[in-house]
Amino acid sequence: MKKTALVIMAAGLGSRFGGIKQLEPVGVSGEIIMDYSIYDAIKAGFNKVIFIIRKDLEKDFKEVIGNRIAEKVEVEYAFQELTNLPEGFSVPEGRTKPWGTGQAVLSCKGLIKEPFVVINADDYYGSEAFVKVHDYLVASENEGDYCMAGFILGNTLSENGTVTRGVCQVNAEGNLIDIKETKAIEKKGTNAIAIEDGVETELALSTPVSMNMWGFQPGLLADLEEGFVTFLKENGQELKSEYLLPEEVGDLIKKGKASVKVLSTNDKWFGVTYKEDKPIVMESIKELVNKGLYPTKLF
Repeated sequence: MKKTALVIMAAGLGSRFGGIKQLEPVGVSGEIIMDYSIYDAIKAGFNKVIFIIRKDLEKDFKEVIGNRIAEKVEVEYAFQELTNLPEGFSVPEGRTKPWGTGQAVLSCKGLIKEPFVVINADDYYGSEAFVKVHDYLVASENEGDYCMAGFILGNTLSENGTVTRGVCQVNAEGNLIDIKETKAIEKKGTNAIAIEDGVETELALSTPVSMNMWGFQPGLLADLEEGFVTFLKENGQELKSEYLLPEEVGDLIKKGKASVKVLSTNDKWFGVTYKEDKPIVMESIKELVNKGLYPTKLF
């Protein structure tokens, strides 16, 4: 069986939630959202898990989830550190936050040797997306064959505030042409709207969006390394600039170095973006357990 890895980005501070939201219990038996993603990924055929965390969270993280999961599947840890920069670069004075999702995945350098899927720690993606991404990666022959789980915008909105989504343009062959990180999206009537610099843009609820669930080949790491150097030359002195995975993928598509197949999924996303989301997530998981999609106790 071809080896494939699940990479979970869990180094975020959870600032909007007011705590380490990735470690909040939401399941019937006290599971956290990550447990469901790991369960779905293992079931789909992924056989290794890499957690990207902050070094200072390591002890708590292992106690809450890492040690449990290590009994079921191979586990590795990567640490996203503010100071982990290529030679010749330094952290500008006053900067406190790491460098974004591109740097997060780059922190797995040396650990990733197989095709892999990248996800956020605090998002529930549903089992369909994991199966589709896994099967695509296993069947792919070329190093630049990537994929992305394409969610329907209407299935990814929060009742409790605005969200940021990667709004996708997809061609007739189902390949990603462009992706635009779009902030402040909320439902309005039968559509959604995004407000940027006071300008309101209407979006159809059927618009395909990225939830940062990507399928990659291991060669991506070399491209991320190169891209990070370019990014730091241009933005390295800014205090809040971020090296974002979707933007780097977009650049690779434009350069003809990668093609990204958008694998449509009808699963309903949910996640804990705001404190008020937690009861909704708990209720949603309870419903899935009642329908028999998950056991009462996952691990």
